[in-house]
Amino acid sequence: MLKKKIITGLVSIGLGVASVSNAWAETQLRVATWLSPTHTMNKDVLPTWGKWIEDATEGRVKVKLEYDVGHPKSLVDMVEDGAVDASWTFHGYLPGRFRLTQMAELPGLDATPEAVSVAHWRINDKYFNKSGEYRGVQLAGLFVHGPGQVHMREPLNSLKELKGKKVRIGGGVSAEIGKRLGVSGVSAPANKAYEMLSQGVADGLFMQMDMMKVARFKDVAPYTIKLPNGLYLGSFGIFLSNDFLDGLSDKDRKAVMAVSGEKLSALAGRKWDEADKVGEADIIASGSKVIDASEDDINYFKQLVQGMEQDWLDSVKKRKVDASAALAAFKEEARNYQPLQL
Repeated sequence: MLKKKIITGLVSIGLGVASVSNAWAETQLRVATWLSPTHTMNKDVLPTWGKWIEDATEGRVKVKLEYDVGHPKSLVDMVEDGAVDASWTFHGYLPGRFRLTQMAELPGLDATPEAVSVAHWRINDKYFNKSGEYRGVQLAGLFVHGPGQVHMREPLNSLKELKGKKVRIGGGVSAEIGKRLGVSGVSAPANKAYEMLSQGVADGLFMQMDMMKVARFKDVAPYTIKLPNGLYLGSFGIFLSNDFLDGLSDKDRKAVMAVSGEKLSALAGRKWDEADKVGEADIIASGSKVIDASEDDINYFKQLVQGMEQDWLDSVKKRKVDASAALAAFKEEARNYQPLQL
């Protein structure tokens, strides 16, 4: 009788352990995010990455998006500290930390956001990997948004009329572009720009086309001057917590990284590019005025941005990387890119 009770107790304990084990078998990857839930990053990119991760790990790792966790510029630190498992942010919000990333933002490169994103990943992996800019986190992806354009509350006849205007800028290369155009830069994250424009704190903003629809900037800045390749591109990083990765099995850690990196970079660049096309069509349909920059404006802009590549090269000398070779290779990669099969 005693033996039977012992066996029954052991079986119960075993079932309890099995139940706990099954509950623990699924690991949640908490991704801190920002911008609207309808933005392509939250609607398309991160959910697709999550599906890839779930499939690659046979359901053992699942992604959960968490909003309003912190200011975008604080998210890298939160990943490093283990407060969240992953996140993404605009490199320009942390200019003291990220300088090499401005390579991908420089004006004048005639290539798609997907091509630039993948080229950035490849060049970072080859030339910048030991720079220390991503120390404390695991880099999961690099991408750029589409060309930043000029959007104003009131119409402009030319880019020269931007001088003295108060314009919202996001940081990074866009800040230098603003200086060269003579604007009074108003720094703020994208999710604060609508309020600034509606209250007249800013006369306009530099922004890619997709946000004109998603953030409804078309309502407060309905006049756009569009340059062929824009004023600049905006560079972003996607980051994973080392603590989170260390908590995975070797098999699952490799599976997560296998669907990140170049593949994730291509996905993000492609989706942001597609969103730009939707955004531009939407603002035109809504009555916003989108005019192509004149030849005079294009030449004026080309003159203004001369020397920016050398300025960037000079600014990263302390990073102890071959930035000149990296820049040349980056241009070659972007211009000759063939889309990946995702």
